Amino acid sequence: MLLKSTTRHIHIYTAEVNNNELIPSESVLTLDVDPDNELVWSEDALQRVYAKFDELVEAYSGEDLTDYNLRRIGSDLEHYVRSMLQNGIVGYNLSSRVRNFSMGLPQVVSESK
Repeated sequence: MLLKSTTRHIHIYTAEVNNNELIPSESVLTLDVDPDNELVWSEDALQRVYAKFDELVEAYSGEDLTDYNLRRIGSDLEHYVRSMLQNGIVGYNLSSRVRNFSMGLPQVVSESK
């Protein structure tokens, strides 16, 4: 059965991605960070989120994979993204189709090209 945790900037699925389709899995978690591109991400910032995700998943090692545990991981990651925004590690994407400053005062970073 497919379990999922979705917050504004973090989507976690108990699934593998195959041909752009989610295939339910009992042993694989798929993380989608900021699917609406509301934030500007550097590669370093994304790697920090992936490392935090791995740390949180490891903390639940040996426990049953439940909807509750998955939602706790997603919620903890959303709080982590918020702290990154407040510390200026990521910033709001002013070119995004959606502007929602609910995570705190706007921090704007310029994109490197």
